[in-house]
Amino acid sequence: MYQHFFKRLIDFFLSLILIIILSPLFLILTLVGCISLKGNPFFVQERPGYHEKIFKLVKFRTMKNGVGTDEERLTKYGQFLRKTSLDELPEMVNILLGQMAFIGPRPLLVKYLPRYNDEQRKRHNVKPGLTGLAQVNGRNAISWEEKFKLDVYYVNNISLFLDIKILIKRSFTMTRPIPVCLLTGY
Repeated sequence: MYQHFFKRLIDFFLSLILIIILSPLFLILTLVGCISLKGNPFFVQERPGYHEKIFKLVKFRTMKNGVGTDEERLTKYGQFLRKTSLDELPEMVNILLGQMAFIGPRPLLVKYLPRYNDEQRKRHNVKPGLTGLAQVNGRNAISWEEKFKLDVYYVNNISLFLDIKILIKRSFTMTRPIPVCLLTGY
């Protein structure tokens, strides 16, 4: 019942409230992005969502267009956005539209779809999230195999209690993992 009704209801109303409350910040970041990046402040990219349906993920752009390495193209403004996770703010619109959820496996690139095995493909049995179990358990410090295991664990064990644990963990730190005993009850 939570996964199919209440989770979407919570995501819808929470994203709507946050969009309204954060609209001044959204406007400021949009204007600063236009000036800093000399143009479009948004990064839009196709990503696979629920049941692998493709949607357009929207974030604030953090890099200049053009050639060069990512490090060369990343602006100081972009570094600030990434460090504070403010580059993710436009994803609230994806959540409001029902393409994403606050909690779920992070949406990866479309080009990875053919590479998933049957177990890894299960990550698409729920909506992708703004944050997820893999992000609060090491993010980029863990292997792809560990990320997929955590994503599938989330899909198989989705609950309000688990979502709250992930949100609390996200609020405090992004580096210390949730102890397995808290996830499994053992």
